[in-house]
Amino acid sequence: MKFQSILKIFIPIIAILALFSASMGLFDKTNGEPFAFTSHRGEEVMINGRGLYYFDTISSAAQQQGNDMVTLSVGIPLLIISSWLAFRGSLRGKLLLTGTLGYFLYTYMSMSMLTMFNPLFLVYVGLFGLSLYSFILCMLSFDLKTLPLQFSSRLPRSWIAGLLFAVAAFLLAAWLGLIIPALMGSKVPALQNTTTFVIQAMDLTLIVPLAILAGVLLLRRSAWGYLLASVFVMKTIALGLAVSMMSINMRFAGVPDSLAIMVPFLVITIANLFAAVVLLRSVTEPDGKSP
Repeated sequence: MKFQSILKIFIPIIAILALFSASMGLFDKTNGEPFAFTSHRGEEVMINGRGLYYFDTISSAAQQQGNDMVTLSVGIPLLIISSWLAFRGSLRGKLLLTGTLGYFLYTYMSMSMLTMFNPLFLVYVGLFGLSLYSFILCMLSFDLKTLPLQFSSRLPRSWIAGLLFAVAAFLLAAWLGLIIPALMGSKVPALQNTTTFVIQAMDLTLIVPLAILAGVLLLRRSAWGYLLASVFVMKTIALGLAVSMMSINMRFAGVPDSLAIMVPFLVITIANLFAAVVLLRSVTEPDGKSP
């Protein structure tokens, strides 16, 4: 695998920092009590008032802890397993590793910019940077000339592309449904005491266009289509699990998320898990073996 010597340094650091960050988020039991706060926009929220996420709202803290659970239970183990496979020359391992790094990149980009300032700020920034450059190196390690030949001709490209388009359409509709009423002045923006719609901005500039582009290129049998679709599906599984766990944790915290958001993300997670199995089973490894 290209750039293996660099990735062998970066990935263990990512795993260690993520283990530390997620553990602190879940197990820091600094005493305190939630308290009410009215933002300068007039939004009334409850501040968590305890633990690492002391200055975040109860809702935001519940979401971040849900994400921490998935990072510990799924993200880090997947990072370790996929790295081991990728470093042995497995194409499936490389695809899985790149998608997993996409999850870490998205997660710690959002935490660097969205989580209220706390003692782990530089840890979030470090994870963001290391995940970004590791992701880029993994993307550059693929041989695009031969990549399409390593996928079975029976791969249901139209079905997978349809799934990508559906994810893009759902995110577009869900986030514009929050943003447009706020722009029209018909309601107070649901910002949870943050400055702006950070996640929505990330999804509308990164995730939605990527899903559409990957789907179109996959239908055209482009090498980039096979690569981007595979990475998107792998990344979306972990992200979907994280969002689902966020919603569940919010219910335990007494601030339930909308079922209109929670249920589609559960469906997206299951659909992408199925698509990942199909994609990985369609891959022929460099030694000519396929499952």
